[in-house]
Amino acid sequence: MSSEFVHLHCHTEYSLLDGAARIVPLVKAARDLGMPALAITDHGVMYGAVDFYKACQKYGIKPILGCEVYVAPRTRFDRTPQVDDHQYHLVLLAENQTGYQNLLALVSQAHLQGFYYKPRVDLELLQHHREGLIALSGCLAGQIPTLLHRGEIEEARRKAGELKDIFGRNFYLEVQDHHLPEQKTVNPRLFRLAKELNLPLVATNDLHYIWQEDAGIQDVLLCIQTGKTIQDKDRSLRFPTQEFYLKTADEMFLLFGERPEVLQNTLEIAERCQVNLNFDTLHLPEFPVPAGETPESYLTKLCYQGMQRRYAAVTPAIKERLDFELQVIQRMGFAGYFLIVQDLINWARSQRIPVGPGRGSAAGSLVAYVLGITNLDPLQYDLLFERFLNPQRVTMPDIDIDFCYRRRDEVINYVVQKYGEEQVAQIITFGTMQARSAIRDVGRVLGLPLGEVDRVAKMVPEELGITLAKALETSPELQQAAAKDERIQRLLTVSQGLEGIPRHASTHAAGLVIGKDKLMNFLPLQRTGEVVTTQFTKETVEEIGLLKMDLLGLRTLTVMNDAVQIIQRTRPEAQNLDLQKIPLDDAATYDLLSRGETIGVFQLESSGLRSLLRELKPSCLEDLIALNALYRPGPLGSGMVE
Repeated sequence: MSSEFVHLHCHTEYSLLDGAARIVPLVKAARDLGMPALAITDHGVMYGAVDFYKACQKYGIKPILGCEVYVAPRTRFDRTPQVDDHQYHLVLLAENQTGYQNLLALVSQAHLQGFYYKPRVDLELLQHHREGLIALSGCLAGQIPTLLHRGEIEEARRKAGELKDIFGRNFYLEVQDHHLPEQKTVNPRLFRLAKELNLPLVATNDLHYIWQEDAGIQDVLLCIQTGKTIQDKDRSLRFPTQEFYLKTADEMFLLFGERPEVLQNTLEIAERCQVNLNFDTLHLPEFPVPAGETPESYLTKLCYQGMQRRYAAVTPAIKERLDFELQVIQRMGFAGYFLIVQDLINWARSQRIPVGPGRGSAAGSLVAYVLGITNLDPLQYDLLFERFLNPQRVTMPDIDIDFCYRRRDEVINYVVQKYGEEQVAQIITFGTMQARSAIRDVGRVLGLPLGEVDRVAKMVPEELGITLAKALETSPELQQAAAKDERIQRLLTVSQGLEGIPRHASTHAAGLVIGKDKLMNFLPLQRTGEVVTTQFTKETVEEIGLLKMDLLGLRTLTVMNDAVQIIQRTRPEAQNLDLQKIPLDDAATYDLLSRGETIGVFQLESSGLRSLLRELKPSCLEDLIALNALYRPGPLGSGMVE
């Protein structure tokens, strides 16, 4: 390592409503400062670990994967108010692959077992998962600095000894200097304690934003978190100085130059940390097949049986297409995936749970059709298999499955029972501060009148995904408001600084992941509401080779099922009504569609589409296909519809 300092304690945007450092600009800035490595240590979570790893790879610096965990004052199971609602900070860094696995386990169990206000670990968990981890004693909120600040030197010595017993030479006392009076008391005591216990020391800067001038943006972020305004005098959570940024090696030397070993130790730790994430291996769960069968042979058997059921006469073209698809699927190692999906759908149908006919590129697969995964014949409509699964590009298949909204949970419970609760989780998603919402959040924090803030927010054009920069380019009204009023200019500047930052975590509407074995061997978990979810988004889940499925709860299926039941209950002659047997060329249906009477009809109910239906007057399914394809942003914007 050639640089003189490495930041080992860094909070990104994934320290939600606390960190203002976006991952890619942070990594790029560290690279530009000549730093050979950088750590990510968000509060209690590993949301950004993979994004951070990839950014470091892109910009040529070593990623150090870590987390600033919360340590329970007693055990992770204790939840006594006024006693256990205070936690201590401890920084953990993965030294190697084993350490990374242990970090995943610690962070997951902190959420699943130890959550009380915050996700908490305890000494028992740390002892059990200590291998391959480097521990730093934390900021002023760490237990040892807290005790030292209170003058409880002997208790601090005892706690330091406990962590030394757990981590051995991998435990470091952490010193920081943000020009805080508390640190002027604590740091000399940390140096003395290190000498007494023969513990190494390391300097960090508890980074929460990239540049010093970003301190104001981070302050606004904290106010959003706590519901306060900048002017509030009783703010309990605020940073008293503007020193929590990506300092240069020279700046850190000015703070700790008299103790160069605390800077040198950052390089030694960075040198030791070596974690490589694998993006080339699939970790698909094993589907149980009958004795004497392999997933490949069993899939072929089921497909041939399904082909006989689907087609009265099997032509050479049908068999050739099926064999081609099976060869591609088997060569890519996805036989088990199709077995899992067909089993899930067939179980749902056996329980009379309404299942959709199929959507998206999966409708182009004959294998999916003969297995009953979809109900659309791809040969009849000349649909391409390669759009679903391209033999030239190894990517996971993506089959979106629609279920009755009311009974989707039954399907998820079936998956959990079949594969085990430790191998199944739903998938996290993040709500981010979009242009209008950022303006409203920031306006409240700055103490601007709500009516005025709302007026400015509404100046942002109603365009999906529009940024504030684009809004300022295209909205003269917004430009004029900013030019005339310094308060509005500041509102927009700060809002741009926070735009796109994650605001909260929630559960993805459809995503479900099934692991080959315990999921926490591959990714961190947490409880979001009442549901166990991944801490990685669906894109990251797929990148690390896990099976992601989209099980959508579709209200339209529920409404259709309810309608059938009402008809069967009130019309004796309709007892055998089957939606699958309704002809696709029913003239009365197309008359209704041509009149635009489609409110409540899935994908045909918007005012624009109803108008298009009245103009084009579809008379067959192919017309509806063309009409749906036309009503997309591209064709609409190009004038093709007119």
